[in-house]
Amino acid sequence: MKLSEKIVLVTASTRGIGLACVKRLAKEGATVYMGARNLEKAEAVAKELQKDGWKVKTVYNDATVKESYQTMVEEVMKQEGRIDVLVNNFGTSNPRKDLDIKSTEYEEYIGTIDMNLASVFLTTQAVVPHMAANGGGSIINISSIGGIRPDISQIAYGTSKAAINYLTKLIAVQCARDNIRCNAVLPGMTATDAVNENLTDEFKEFFLKHTPIRRMGTPEEIAGTVFYFASDDSAYTTGQIVDVSGGFGLPTPVYGDMIAMKSKR
Repeated sequence: MKLSEKIVLVTASTRGIGLACVKRLAKEGATVYMGARNLEKAEAVAKELQKDGWKVKTVYNDATVKESYQTMVEEVMKQEGRIDVLVNNFGTSNPRKDLDIKSTEYEEYIGTIDMNLASVFLTTQAVVPHMAANGGGSIINISSIGGIRPDISQIAYGTSKAAINYLTKLIAVQCARDNIRCNAVLPGMTATDAVNENLTDEFKEFFLKHTPIRRMGTPEEIAGTVFYFASDDSAYTTGQIVDVSGGFGLPTPVYGDMIAMKSKR
């Protein structure tokens, strides 16, 4: 129960990595607020988790309405008087339109970047004064391995995540004197509904060929790293960009081809 008496806010948290973070942080004793656009769905999830004795609540947030980031934070502060941990989990991309430099429309490019950066910038900007007044806190940004490993598509998503990585370091430096830490977690291919719905089996197989741990990660494994940054175990750690991708991109560039050749022997 390392997060006992902590107040946590997790955005985009009704499924996937966000929901796994809610469960792990609540299991560790925190009171966790699920930021969600669909409150009916979020409240149904929260009620199920409450049956296990976990302290899970809901708060409205719509990523398409930027003002809702401020109102989300204000609502949690009204209810609890503090926010100790913020998990900026929201992220979006349309793989069918977010392609390469030749094919992606500028409106799609800048729109994706705007939404993904706004979710981190605006929520953090709203939370930081409260954390500072309460003696500090921890901010965890869910980025992506795509923010450090250039891809042949999703140019907008990759750009936004690279920017979030740098923004993480800026926040860490600028807020350290207020005892506020900021770190980023970079998932690789993770077994979520979004991955299964948007990526083909062929692409998954190709991606995993270049992943030394030859499988997709689980949302719970990502949540484990988030928990570390949320807890006092990481009290002296800030500004870190942590790759949780099974080693994707770590070996020599010919690794995937070499593995494929060996498997045929």
